[in-house]
Amino acid sequence: MRALRWHGTRRAEVADDVAMPRVEEPRDAVVRVVRSAICGTDLHPYRGEIDGFPAGTVTGHEFTGVVEETGPEVRGLRAGDRVVASDIIACGHCRSCRHGWHYQCDRVGLFGYATVVGTRAYAGGHAEFVRVPFADTVLFPIPDDVGDERALFVGDVLATGYACAVGAGVRPGDTVAVVGCGPVGLLALEVAWLLGAARVLAVDPLESRRKLAAERGAYPVPAAPDVARQVADLTEGRGADAVLEAVGTDASLLTALNVVRPRGTVCAVGAHASDAMPMPTRLAFAKEVTLRFAVGDPVGDFEPLMNLVRGGRVDPTYLISHRMPLSEAAEGFRLFDAGEASKVVLIP
Repeated sequence: MRALRWHGTRRAEVADDVAMPRVEEPRDAVVRVVRSAICGTDLHPYRGEIDGFPAGTVTGHEFTGVVEETGPEVRGLRAGDRVVASDIIACGHCRSCRHGWHYQCDRVGLFGYATVVGTRAYAGGHAEFVRVPFADTVLFPIPDDVGDERALFVGDVLATGYACAVGAGVRPGDTVAVVGCGPVGLLALEVAWLLGAARVLAVDPLESRRKLAAERGAYPVPAAPDVARQVADLTEGRGADAVLEAVGTDASLLTALNVVRPRGTVCAVGAHASDAMPMPTRLAFAKEVTLRFAVGDPVGDFEPLMNLVRGGRVDPTYLISHRMPLSEAAEGFRLFDAGEASKVVLIP
């Protein structure tokens, strides 16, 4: 089959001779991919930022498709069903899963991300077909009146933006700052409006992203060295009530802590991986800041997320700037990495 494989820093290549996946465990399913997308998280290995990431990995953790085959213990799914996959692989049965902590599952994984998450690697969805473990936990049926591209975002990006806004405790009347206006930040912005935010400040270094945020009603703020002063000037010196951090770097988290008001909340959903974060504890303590980290949970939040999409309260497809055949996936990565695309959707 055809699939995209990572071979080194900024070296992603499409191959036509990748082995077809098959059912290996009783709760597996094989899915024919209809749509997949390139995520900001995919850029970390693409840019060579993950030591030891194995060459030959089939990338991609955002995908929809049609069930081709199921294992004997899969319940509630059958061949022909249209489905969207959770990016997070979870068993659904362990103690963490029973508590609803799917990212803490004993057998957690992430499609197309080797063993960066969990201890077992699973090929990703930048392919014509993909094997899905624990299919009756990881896959969700797509309603007939929802297209694949709208459903695609439920499996990761919308779930992460939702977790960010809810985790920050956005309340009616709040001034919210979004740090990082990529797809996750923009959907966190959308959810902040739904939770009653009175004003949203969109902080990003890229004018193109600030423009997208402004089109969704936010006030654009350049991510300049004086960003804390800019936010203070816009909030009568207070700072933002809630800050949604959607980048995952030390600098972005420092920005979030600098622009939040005293006794405000920062929720970070950017994929942080630093062991040397220069945490400004004096500032955080003096401001009595609440800082929390969160990971989107499509498994736990599928129903409210799909209801938002199905009811038209959120239509994430405006984020899509490029639709490309899978054969051109390497170019899609280049465009996304260069900031020339806001969201790339691949069509096998």
